[in-house]
Amino acid sequence: MKAAVVKTAGEHPVYADFNRPDPRPGHRIVDVTASALSHVTCARASGSHYSSKGAFPFVAGVDGIGRRDDDQRVYFFGPQAPFGAMAQQCLVPEANCVLLPDTIDDVTAAAIAIPGMSSWAALVERARFVAGETVLINGATGTSGRLAVQIAKHLGAEKIIATGRNAAVLASLGQAGADSVISLEQDADALSHAFEAQFREGVDVVLDYVWGASALSLLIAAARTLAEDEALRFVQIGAISGPDLLLPAAVLRAAPISLLGSGIGSLPLPRVLHTMQQVLDATVCAGLQIATEAVPLADLGAHWGTPSSARRTVFIP
Repeated sequence: MKAAVVKTAGEHPVYADFNRPDPRPGHRIVDVTASALSHVTCARASGSHYSSKGAFPFVAGVDGIGRRDDDQRVYFFGPQAPFGAMAQQCLVPEANCVLLPDTIDDVTAAAIAIPGMSSWAALVERARFVAGETVLINGATGTSGRLAVQIAKHLGAEKIIATGRNAAVLASLGQAGADSVISLEQDADALSHAFEAQFREGVDVVLDYVWGASALSLLIAAARTLAEDEALRFVQIGAISGPDLLLPAAVLRAAPISLLGSGIGSLPLPRVLHTMQQVLDATVCAGLQIATEAVPLADLGAHWGTPSSARRTVFIP
């Protein structure tokens, strides 16, 4: 079969032949119809993700859409190595398959699952969000951040504050449900004042897709501004500004701040799959939107790389 094959560490996948999977107890062979290019997929393929296995060769892709050997249409996550999702077929633990509603098409389902899960799980599973609370989304102009605005609105956020660098996208987030926006393209003092003003009005949950300087500014502003009875849950999801942060210890002692993380490993897999099911079931009824670009898997070489923040690339075997 044809697949996106990673042959050695540090090299991009290539469109090449790979052995078809054989049946195995407790697993399903899935005829793949769509698999999205995600940050997790790219990082695992390069060997830089914390969940990378380090065994070669293997097929890239951590999730996708397809039909099982019983003809059920499913979303699947975590195919059995070395059979990744970006292939004509893959081998998936039966428990890792989620039935798809008929209302959502394959490309949209493949595109929305991981970025939608990132905010849904962060809010519901990690932050224990309650309808009526205020949510600040740091880095809301990327694919996942824009979805986070929509999902927070759907789950009942009373107020949504969005930050980002892309001025045009930031200005459009009101249509997605944001009540106010803060540009990250301003000097440190101005940004700190803007954050402090929001914390004075009340913020219950921060979803952070950025880390780096803006996350540090948020945490310091919260420590300076929050009252003793105003607890903040700060959920770290992505780190596009860099993996490290030098955080003064006093920040976590000066105010009731809970610092949490949300990603692969922070939740048991059954809860991740439950969250995926909720996102996929809600996509049409909640009007969740994501821009997509469907690409033949044979054109892998021209489209592999850092996932676009404007639209989700979805490979079609």
